[in-house]
Amino acid sequence: MKHLGKTLLFIALFAVAAAAQVPLDVEVKILRAEDELRFDADLTELLKHKVPAVRQRAALAAGRIGDAAAVGPLVELLEGDPAVEVRAMAAFALGEVESIEAADAIQRAIGETGKAKLPNVVEADIRGRLAEAAGKIAAANAKDTKAKDLGQAILFVLEAEHLKGAGQNKETVLLALTAALRARPEKTDVTVAKFLTNSDSRIRIDAANTLSRVRAKNANEQLRKMLSSDADAVARANAARALGAADDKPAVDLLIKAATSDADSRVRVSAIRSLAQLKDEKAAEALIAHGTTVLAGYKSSMAEGIVPAEHSEFVEVAVALGQIIPGSFNEAALKLFKDFATLDKGATSEVYVARVRVAPARGEGNAPELTSWKQYRTLAMIVGEFAVIEPKTEEGKKLKSEAAAILEPLARAMAEADPKEDADAIMAAPATLSAFARFGTDSLDEILRRALRNPDVQIRAAAASLLGDRPVADANLDALKNAAEYAIMNDPNENDAALAAMNALFKLNKNEALSVLDVAAGSPDNLIRRRVHQILNDEAFKGRELSPILKNIDRKDLVRVRRYSGKGTRLGQVLNNEADYRRAAARRNGSVKAVLTTKKGTFTIDLLPDDAPLTVDNFIRLANSKYFDGLEIHRVVPNFVMQDGDPRGDGTGGPGWTIRCEVNMVPYGRGTVGIALAGKDTGGSQWFVTHSPQPHLDGGYTVFGQVSERDMAVVDRIVQGDKILTVRIVGR
Repeated sequence: MKHLGKTLLFIALFAVAAAAQVPLDVEVKILRAEDELRFDADLTELLKHKVPAVRQRAALAAGRIGDAAAVGPLVELLEGDPAVEVRAMAAFALGEVESIEAADAIQRAIGETGKAKLPNVVEADIRGRLAEAAGKIAAANAKDTKAKDLGQAILFVLEAEHLKGAGQNKETVLLALTAALRARPEKTDVTVAKFLTNSDSRIRIDAANTLSRVRAKNANEQLRKMLSSDADAVARANAARALGAADDKPAVDLLIKAATSDADSRVRVSAIRSLAQLKDEKAAEALIAHGTTVLAGYKSSMAEGIVPAEHSEFVEVAVALGQIIPGSFNEAALKLFKDFATLDKGATSEVYVARVRVAPARGEGNAPELTSWKQYRTLAMIVGEFAVIEPKTEEGKKLKSEAAAILEPLARAMAEADPKEDADAIMAAPATLSAFARFGTDSLDEILRRALRNPDVQIRAAAASLLGDRPVADANLDALKNAAEYAIMNDPNENDAALAAMNALFKLNKNEALSVLDVAAGSPDNLIRRRVHQILNDEAFKGRELSPILKNIDRKDLVRVRRYSGKGTRLGQVLNNEADYRRAAARRNGSVKAVLTTKKGTFTIDLLPDDAPLTVDNFIRLANSKYFDGLEIHRVVPNFVMQDGDPRGDGTGGPGWTIRCEVNMVPYGRGTVGIALAGKDTGGSQWFVTHSPQPHLDGGYTVFGQVSERDMAVVDRIVQGDKILTVRIVGR
């Protein structure tokens, strides 16, 4: 962690120095181009500017915009710019554009694969960025023959660094480890495993992370050593994850010990999850005992308005038991679930689903009165679980046979719920429809078509997605076309239903999808028009007769972001004006902070306007309007992220507009603050803080802040259901 702090400090200082050399008027011009996703002659000229910092900033903008037209100018910078920092940024930007047209240039810069060491003409300072770019391009173009060569080039970089021993470049190794994860070339596991014994803990952490995500099985012995003796808690946690992903049965005893006795909760949680993957019944007794201890702490921590910090770990234990001893009717496990239910009262659905997996039977008749949407959601998910479990008792078999009929009236009622009269039904409806859809009954399509007419956007979005998985039927296609057109024309604050209906149509019948593109192409929302662009570029439509509107449309206009006209939807449009750009561009890292108050303490986010100026400005404006005050933390994944900023509370809400991504070079270490997305340029108000390094997020999600290690002690105690009481901005 000490090394990561130094890296972040260097990046922050470098960003300040670079920004100071970019004239304000130039920075504003670049911000406007990024906001409009416009790569044009102005930006091309800035790539040739006499000041290196301007060329560097323009290269970053070209990457963020993502237009393949930038590949040529960026390659020129990569191969000929005299400033190393400009060449490094050009490499980063080419990775962001993700065009296979840059593959040859990336490989040339890395050096001929297969040699013992890289040519000296490639500076160590950019080698990692080249590997990073190779990984992104290979992942985005996996079917292209050049993707394989890019993958081998990444392994070549790793092998060359490994041969250097203590002289290796840490940043290069870390970037190449994540690049290997993205590209997944053959022999990734062999090369990456060599870094598990590295003297630098962060390199060991990332190596184990890569091995877990590629489900490698070749390094289990070393991973067991890491789990049992590594001094770094995150290294132990990632070793535990990798052992579960590798299905390493001999590691069960070590994982049980780590799950129940490691001093760090991140290690315990990772080990618990791996035990769930391994499904060895001998882990059950130890997990039940550990769950009992955790629940005792949960009870002692309870206070009004505070969800105990032990909540997340208990949920992990419960989910694991549901995987390890399904159908066992284990009495100790059932007692544990019952004790939790008296405290939770049906809010945490994962625990009750685990309970029904352990004992597929009716409850004891002591269910609480349903008073919240979370309880309705839990009920639906419990019943829906009978679609996949195979009970062995007569009672369980009877319940399985009746489950769909039990759930159908609830699904029907929620499909037609009135947002003005039943907010709980509206919130629980998407999960209920999903649970009912698992049974595939004859009535399902008709209920989903009814849901497509609900005023609530998220109900329509859920129904459209579920219909996309159903067999093709004319009635469904007609309903989806109507739903898509209605959503495009009438949903001002959310585009989820429009995009879901378009995607379902495209999935079921590409010809029918064409029928809504005329309407979609006229939407002011760039995200909807961009989907039109993607569909029209599909192989299925090459040479096919298009409507006059689609035939004559300017394809480039489909991907541009238009300026908000002052009426209608604000989604996918340019909302900033000259004053906004100047205000955002004038801020410097270290000049502004956000102080967040919770019942578990206060923590501060050091905002990074040099790295993400418009994202920071958006966050500040929301905070100053009290938007975040009182919002519930809707998502916590232990040893991954804590996420907030959703006024709806189920992970689907936002402010009624979207902002463009401002991806940058700041890595996702512990305490890094980023913008949550449902796809590129879909950010708005949801943000997250990472509990530990998450390199697979690097270069994919905008980093706009950092929480100190001291304040992370507060973040670590926050669990799902806690609330951010206030967000106060300090500085300007």
